[in-house]
Amino acid sequence: MVTYDKTEIFYISIGFGLFLGVICYSSGSYNILTVKTGGSVTIPCYYDRKYKHQKKYWHSEIDMSNTYTNTTEQNLSVIDHPDQSFFTVTMSNLQSTKHDGLYYCAMKIEGKPTATYGLYLQVQSDPDVSVVSSSVSGHEGGDISVQCLYSSGYQNKPKQWCRYKDQSCYTVGRTNTSQNSSVQISDDDGRRSFTVLMTGLRLTDSGWYFCSAGEELNPVQLTVTEAEQGTFFF
Repeated sequence: MVTYDKTEIFYISIGFGLFLGVICYSSGSYNILTVKTGGSVTIPCYYDRKYKHQKKYWHSEIDMSNTYTNTTEQNLSVIDHPDQSFFTVTMSNLQSTKHDGLYYCAMKIEGKPTATYGLYLQVQSDPDVSVVSSSVSGHEGGDISVQCLYSSGYQNKPKQWCRYKDQSCYTVGRTNTSQNSSVQISDDDGRRSFTVLMTGLRLTDSGWYFCSAGEELNPVQLTVTEAEQGTFFF
């Protein structure tokens, strides 16, 4: 169900530049998500487990509409995953004339609309930042790689691989995650791409990540399955 009333909103997350006490949707800073014309994108909206039963929705500043979770419409679906404490928003057949603008992940807490994450969606014929595959999978103890592409204007921008859930980010080099897998990022500015290599995967590495160059990003879903029978790793 979509509603078109505009109400005040309070931000509760300090991540991604949203601040407590701001009372309008359009205030605060936000990341830019670039998507290819005619393409689709899935955006994860994380929330605290204690808000599992609250009403959650996707807010568009373009037409001031709210689309609540577990709603599927033409070119838009908003699905809650309460066991994982996030809901996903999938938008398809994207066009700049219809979809460029500000959006927010939001919920109602004690009757007050509350935003947890905001972004600016920009549809481009040749996206400034994109990924070769938006969904990757691997086995426990194994490896995965993700290739992130960027336009020439972003060659000198900082490149990162970040996890949505805890907003931990990795740049060039090798760093151990809390799950004991490792992350290595190599940048090839000649080809305008950087590659993320995760080795020693753990089941807890599953989740949503994003490639970013400067303020622009693109999401990637990582699924780690149990090791095949007879496989040993340390």
